Amino acid sequence: MESTSRSWSARARCVVVATIAIVLAGGVARPAVAQQEMSDVEITTTHVAGNVYMLQGRGGNIGVSVGSDGVLLVDDKFAPLADKIRAALGEIVGGEVELEFVLNTHWHGDHVGGNVEFGAEAPVIAHTNVRGRMSTRQETAFGVVEPSPPEALPVLTFGDSVSIHFNGEEIRAIHYPHGHTDGDAVIFFTGSNVVHMGDVHFAGLFPFIDLSSGGSVRGVIDAVTRIVDQVPSDASVIPGHGPVSTVDDLREYLEMLEESVAFVEAGIRAGKNLVALIAEGVPERWAGWSWQFIGEARWIETVYGSLQGS
Repeated sequence: MESTSRSWSARARCVVVATIAIVLAGGVARPAVAQQEMSDVEITTTHVAGNVYMLQGRGGNIGVSVGSDGVLLVDDKFAPLADKIRAALGEIVGGEVELEFVLNTHWHGDHVGGNVEFGAEAPVIAHTNVRGRMSTRQETAFGVVEPSPPEALPVLTFGDSVSIHFNGEEIRAIHYPHGHTDGDAVIFFTGSNVVHMGDVHFAGLFPFIDLSSGGSVRGVIDAVTRIVDQVPSDASVIPGHGPVSTVDDLREYLEMLEESVAFVEAGIRAGKNLVALIAEGVPERWAGWSWQFIGEARWIETVYGSLQGS
């Protein structure tokens, strides 16, 4: 099956750059400024499969389960987008939205910023490390992130996994340690044959791996390997950023990760330092996966730092 990830437009890539800059530059923007920055954002809706939809716009992709039991969200972008998200949900359900649960895939603000709005409507569920990081001051590579307000914090936390039996299927959240962060949960919609990867998967791009939040390249490789091995070959994949993907897309992403690690490891064994590795560049096959935020140099630096434990 032809990969869909290459269809991601240059404009969409710019949106992700802006998103990460807002989330990780440190601190929290003033509400009026944040509202203004979001005023021109459009929320688009894609029916993925079965009960599951995807909402896109600035911030991480939202997964939505819709059915007779109500609505479940996977991630909720930024608080200033809450009304636009509610409007999109209303169009899906054709009326009043009965939000029952919110699942967070990890702690970054472009995925959990809406908790402060939607947490008042439904319980927020996340891995225990997500609540831990959101409730404490975080020193990241991009600056300091202050604690989230209490109303934004997950109220139900889990360790290895949790299942919600909802809209006629088991929605299973499984923790994959030390991947994009140390609190990643991948969400399996078992009846709809859909998996929401969170930021364990950036579609067709070098990923941002947050080493300062317990992330690691090998952890992402382990997570993606396990997921590829267990999901049906015809499953639909919702990445943290980018278009709906296929399992074949996920396999290609895994190849990129593995070859990147092999390239950096070979260089280290040959006595090359980081500067030399950056000058050499990634294998030619993957050069097109660069984007404004994670270019070749930054990706090599990420892999090198992860392997060296720095």
